[in-house]
Amino acid sequence: MTKSELIEILADRQRHLGPADVEMAVRTLLEQMSEALSRGDRIEVRGFGSFCLHYRPPRTGRNPKTGTAVELPGKHVPHFKPGKELRERVNLGGDSGSD
Repeated sequence: MTKSELIEILADRQRHLGPADVEMAVRTLLEQMSEALSRGDRIEVRGFGSFCLHYRPPRTGRNPKTGTAVELPGKHVPHFKPGKELRERVNLGGDSGSD
């Protein structure tokens, strides 16, 4: 599902809100989540899951064109851990191979 598809679905379900209002709400939510993660904060949505940062230590990589070793710096990457309710809901269908 893309952001525009999410906005369309929410606008259909919340007919008292205009599509522009729904778009602004989704954009604001995502901006606030991004800002929280960039500050190093953890985000927890009960029943859905949590977002946090994981640290990837420096490592030696390879340039794919030349094969030359390249030192890559350490970095923080966003990590999502699904909550129990989400895991159970996803596994209810039993069809693990569908997209």
